Amino acid sequence: MSDLAMPIVFMLFVVVGEAGVLQWVQRQRVNWHDVVFNLNSGHIMLWLFRGLEITCYGYVAAHFSLGLLDGWPPLLMGLFALLAWDFGFYWLHRLHHYLRVLWAVHVVHHQGEHFNLSLGVRNSWYSSLTSIPFFLLLALVGVPLTVFVTVSILHYSIQLFNHNALTPRLGVLEKILVTPAHHRVHHVKDPAYSNKNFGGSFIFWDKLFGTFCPSLPETPFAYGVGGDKACANPFWASNLPFLRYFRLAWRPTTANVSFRCSAFSLFSGAMLLFTLVIGYVDQYGYGYADIHWPQMALLALLALGSVALGGMSEGRGWAIVAWLLVTLGIVLLFMGYLGWPQRYWHITMAATALHALCVALGWGRKVALAPEEETDG
Repeated sequence: MSDLAMPIVFMLFVVVGEAGVLQWVQRQRVNWHDVVFNLNSGHIMLWLFRGLEITCYGYVAAHFSLGLLDGWPPLLMGLFALLAWDFGFYWLHRLHHYLRVLWAVHVVHHQGEHFNLSLGVRNSWYSSLTSIPFFLLLALVGVPLTVFVTVSILHYSIQLFNHNALTPRLGVLEKILVTPAHHRVHHVKDPAYSNKNFGGSFIFWDKLFGTFCPSLPETPFAYGVGGDKACANPFWASNLPFLRYFRLAWRPTTANVSFRCSAFSLFSGAMLLFTLVIGYVDQYGYGYADIHWPQMALLALLALGSVALGGMSEGRGWAIVAWLLVTLGIVLLFMGYLGWPQRYWHITMAATALHALCVALGWGRKVALAPEEETDG
């Protein structure tokens, strides 16, 4: 398995593991539909745009670098990149809260109402696109692409950790690093708290620029944002904020909920889809220098699969048909027409199609439940 696929495997393991600990060890109520949406929200399309971000960075570093860091010892360059990346992220994050067009991207992350590791991967499709201008400055001064990617993975891993629900305060580390205790403050619904603690890994940026808040409210509070209830379909979740930004009145219908998909059925479908995503990443990586149509076809089908799962979470009848067509289409195209020989693809593609067939036959769903009824277990 490639080094690029391993972070996704690790992310799935820790997100699902924490949710299991919360539900079966600490006896807390876990909304598995919400966990699935968080995993499913932006990760597949985000991969496409993350590839574009890396491509842009590599191009600028190769053709427009000022070479200011040439000759620096590797350790010193790594330390500079570590601090510069986080400084850029602080301002990127802060501007996402204050510029409405950037908030239309970032709001998807803040709509999550349950603070746990899955919230750390809840994103808009377009999150990586908005990162490009902030991090290209590192390419201009001469941070190599390999160093940038390594530092990015490290920072994103820290940010994932900072969304966990199990870690208490961390003593002296609270003075230097952003910790879960700091980041919980940032996800409180009240803007007096959510507009604080913008740092990604180091808390001293917030202390330096006057945006630090040390603790949660003493009065009862909730996580999330105000306004309309978040959509469970990743397509609409990422694009509805832009309809609001451009003041377009059209909205998708919230009626015609015909069934309720069980948490197990939805979760198993999401895990099978992510197994295919891991295979895609392992096979293609960022892979946009020599792109060809089977790669784009697979990426498009995986993205449509994520939309279908979102529709199933909302109880839309079309989503069952879409999930079945996507999974069968993957089998027919890649196992049939293209004849991919790897056993990994045979097993995962066949298992995903079987899941879709079972759901189409009524497995794991209850008919004609009220749309507001919630099933968490």
